[in-house]
Amino acid sequence: MTEMPGGDAFATPAARLRDPIGMVIEIAGSRGQIVFDPERLAALGGHDDPIIAAAGSVGSQVKLRVGGIWLVANVRSLKLTDDGERITALVDFLGEGDETPETGVLARFRRGVTRYPMPGCHVYPLATADLREIYATEDRAHIEIGTVHPTRDVRAALYVDALLGKHFALLGSTGTGKSTSAALILHRICDLAPQGHILMIDPHGEYAAAFTANGAIFDVSNLQMPYWLMNFAEHCEVFLTATGSSRQMDADILAKCLLLARGKSRLGQEIAKLTVDAPIPYLLGDLIAFIQLEMGKLDRAGDTAPYMRLKTKIEEIKADPRYGFMFSGLLVADTMAGFIERIFRLPGGGKPISIIDVSGVPSEITAVVVAMLSRMVFDFAIWSRNEPQRPILLVCEEAHRYIPNERNADASSVGRILSRIAKEGRKYGVSLGLITQRPSDLAEGVLSQCGTIIAMRLNNDRDQAFVRAAMPEGARGFLDSIPALRNRECIISGEGVAIPIRVAFDDLEEAKRPASDDPLFSSLWTETGDEDAIIARTIKRWRAQGR
Repeated sequence: MTEMPGGDAFATPAARLRDPIGMVIEIAGSRGQIVFDPERLAALGGHDDPIIAAAGSVGSQVKLRVGGIWLVANVRSLKLTDDGERITALVDFLGEGDETPETGVLARFRRGVTRYPMPGCHVYPLATADLREIYATEDRAHIEIGTVHPTRDVRAALYVDALLGKHFALLGSTGTGKSTSAALILHRICDLAPQGHILMIDPHGEYAAAFTANGAIFDVSNLQMPYWLMNFAEHCEVFLTATGSSRQMDADILAKCLLLARGKSRLGQEIAKLTVDAPIPYLLGDLIAFIQLEMGKLDRAGDTAPYMRLKTKIEEIKADPRYGFMFSGLLVADTMAGFIERIFRLPGGGKPISIIDVSGVPSEITAVVVAMLSRMVFDFAIWSRNEPQRPILLVCEEAHRYIPNERNADASSVGRILSRIAKEGRKYGVSLGLITQRPSDLAEGVLSQCGTIIAMRLNNDRDQAFVRAAMPEGARGFLDSIPALRNRECIISGEGVAIPIRVAFDDLEEAKRPASDDPLFSSLWTETGDEDAIIARTIKRWRAQGR
């Protein structure tokens, strides 16, 4: 191997920094192979700059001079050569920048590579000053969420327009600080855009506590979601109980009677070509009456079973108080404009986020409620295309429950609409944020539609492989460190950042944190007393199915 210049062991730190630490021995597309000098790396190990001190380690960055530019690469893996005197490394090329003549520091960094190095090109350590330039946000709208590892003061920022314009996913195993990190990102977005429009589906009731000051909180007590906003597919999910060929027969009956019920209202009569999906108010009593009327037209008593199944189910839901937030007789007025205004924060009035707590919704229709809300976001965006644009961010916690893969698929309408938003939403100004601890349970292709992936620690091998397949090539070196991430640390790659980075999230004030702390068994199991009253109050709420 060619000797590297500047091997004086007594050189000053500044002089050592100008010395190469290795050279390129192989180039192949977006990757390359370099060989490090262990003595040079050891000499830099005690440097005051933590970025320089970490030079050559897995996940660190190095720079190569090609012509008049600096090429930045990320170290993916290390291996000792057979003679034990050198270390070979696989690197991924991330981007390039100009050199500042006075300081030699990177400037005007941009993603992508226009010119590749030749074998024999020298490799140099990256410094904190270079990182500041790489992560400089210039004049782009951004939010700061933490510090770049392993620095103490280089701020990590997300480009908001790129983050939201091409969807994002936040992934991490339970207990890694995922909920707090999601709250941090959403708080920063709300601070940047107090007149924004954010809708968050909260399946566990965690986030209400975090957004009391700058959000509108909705649950079964105040959601007031009119049943007639459902489209036909959602009606089928709620009202049909049959399976197989009988289900199609029931669906045909429901379609005919639902269209008659919608057409009976004044609004329905004003529309020349009314469809069964149109959000026109109708009375549940009218729907039941039309089913009864159609059943009365039959000659043979044996054919009445589908009608009776439908009628019984609708009456059962109408009478069940758990469904009152949606199927109440008070929700028959045309409140669609008011509902959209409240839920989509139009205008936001300084509270740009709606937290939809669906933890109190009966489990049988939770998926339908989420489907309705998601579809309304998408439909509103489609039908308002000729209006002044009002982009909406839809954040879905526990996303794997609603967009399951083929192995867990139940062909529900919520999976179809969220998959459609993932594929087409950005054309209409709808952004999707997915939060999940089981990315491998998500529908195939949905994760790859997310332009920015924020990966916290993932303990499951299958989840890690799934994320690895969805992330861009240049982030592979970072991905290997996912199992070793600490709580509230993450790897971010994609459109929302200049290059893939490892980030330590900022601390979030107590009042802005979600109610997602784990119970402290060692402490709580020392407490005793008042158990009778606890049980009595719990049973009362349990029986009333109230919260």
